[in-house]
Amino acid sequence: MASLLRLSHQRSALASLVVGLVGVIGATAYAQVKLNAWNQPFYDAIERKDLSTFFNQLGVYGVIAGSLLILNVSQTWLNQTLRMKLREGLTRDLFEQWLVPRRAFLLAGASDLGENPDQRIHEDAHRLAELSTDLGIGLFQASLLVASFIGVLWNLSTGVTFHLGERSFAIPGYMVWAALLYAAIASFATWRFGRPLIDLNATRYAREAELRFALVHTAAHCEGIAVYRGEREERARLDGELDRLLAVLKKLVTAMTRLTWMTAGYGWFTIIAPLIVASPAYFGGDLTFGGMLMAAGAFTQVQASLRWFVDNTGPIADWRATLLRVGAFRLALLQMDTVGTGDERIKLSTVETGELVLDDLIVLSPAGRIILSESHLKVAPGERVLVAGGVRSGKTSLFRAVAGLWPWGSGKIELPTTTMFLAKRPYIPEGSLREILAYPSKPETFSDTEYQVALSRLGLSYLIESLDLRSHWDRDLTDPEQQGLAFGRLLLQRPACVVADTAIETLPVPLRAAVLEIFDQELAGAALLSIGSECEKSAFYTQVVELSLERGGQRLKTPDRPGRRPSNASLSKATKVAE
Repeated sequence: MASLLRLSHQRSALASLVVGLVGVIGATAYAQVKLNAWNQPFYDAIERKDLSTFFNQLGVYGVIAGSLLILNVSQTWLNQTLRMKLREGLTRDLFEQWLVPRRAFLLAGASDLGENPDQRIHEDAHRLAELSTDLGIGLFQASLLVASFIGVLWNLSTGVTFHLGERSFAIPGYMVWAALLYAAIASFATWRFGRPLIDLNATRYAREAELRFALVHTAAHCEGIAVYRGEREERARLDGELDRLLAVLKKLVTAMTRLTWMTAGYGWFTIIAPLIVASPAYFGGDLTFGGMLMAAGAFTQVQASLRWFVDNTGPIADWRATLLRVGAFRLALLQMDTVGTGDERIKLSTVETGELVLDDLIVLSPAGRIILSESHLKVAPGERVLVAGGVRSGKTSLFRAVAGLWPWGSGKIELPTTTMFLAKRPYIPEGSLREILAYPSKPETFSDTEYQVALSRLGLSYLIESLDLRSHWDRDLTDPEQQGLAFGRLLLQRPACVVADTAIETLPVPLRAAVLEIFDQELAGAALLSIGSECEKSAFYTQVVELSLERGGQRLKTPDRPGRRPSNASLSKATKVAE
């Protein structure tokens, strides 16, 4: 995490804010020392009924209090700005690491860390930035106050003599030792009571993320749930997730209650403790009334600073749990690039020839080896090749291998530099229809005429007037309309090669006819590799290649994870350390 901040684009702003905070906190500590020293002449003037000194000290107080007010406001502004910049740097870094090509996809199948990235990037990063700022500033301020007031307290308790019967003795700086002992006992006791909070908070955040994911999943599939009348089952599932969260929250309530017995009791006794410690010097005649109040104030500052750990045991446990969640997530992302480095990999490269070539390609999956009936497959410009396979023959795994998402196996893949991939379900990003059609290019790349032609050719001319309308198109459009937009991108981009994963055979008849016509006309010079089923064989394709899965041959081994879908053992390596 330290290296993250050191390399962050916000490092200059963060460094400036930290320097500013150090200066403001130092000035505040100096002003507080002056305010504490002000107690003695002011209360001594009250004891002597010295009106002139009384009013003079009121003026001194006004100057000190005014300075402290300005410093407090400045510290608040710096604190809030540092929070914001810290969150910005952390979140932008997680965006950058998460959306490195293939990382999000690999992590999603590697472990539980990839199931709720939104929770870790949004909620956990936000919480970590706030806690890090507040705890860091608090710790520095407490340390500075200890250094500032411990000398004052030592001087006030020097020369104090204790009388026990006929014996007299002096303890140099006894108030300092009393403050240290008092804070040490409380800190140790609080650590013992607060230690369980670390694991409980980590479990709580995991349960919160699972409940949030379940709610999002239910909201996204509300139509299907209603069609099947599955509300009762979904309610039971959500109740189960809530019960798991509540079980942890109940343990947290118990742990926090125990901790409060300690911290609250310590806090109440702290009100009287400074006066008890300073009383021997006052009653022995070594301190005036104002001096006693000054000593009590210094003692309060020292022990309040020393009890920083006591007061922040809960937030520290929360901070550590959040840090581990964000740190584990980021570490897993960084290790995605080295996953399976000892395993055989498919060689993937791009070429300028416009030909797609699959040479001796074998894709390894947990189910077995995925192989083609042709050891050397070349798809030249204008050719249309169908790779046909049966149910669970590895069609999607082959598509992912050609797209560069699944590197495990052997052989070589050569792709034209301008290749577009069509997955089973088209991706509809947020934004206007113009932005969706142009994705991943900028909307201004294409003219209005090009957008209109693309929509008209796919039977979506009624959407032309909505080109600049922003809506939740992934919910508002039907499946055929979304598929039509995906093929509309092909008309705009005009790639040299198209690779489709059952994207053509699932089209409704009118849209399918329009797509085939587009490949005969506008995209007649493009190489097409369509991965589909046996029933898709037709005269449209210039060549048909069979796809098969050898279940008894070499395969990727998967760890035994009861109750979860099998995942690649090599992928799981990347997150073992993080988890």
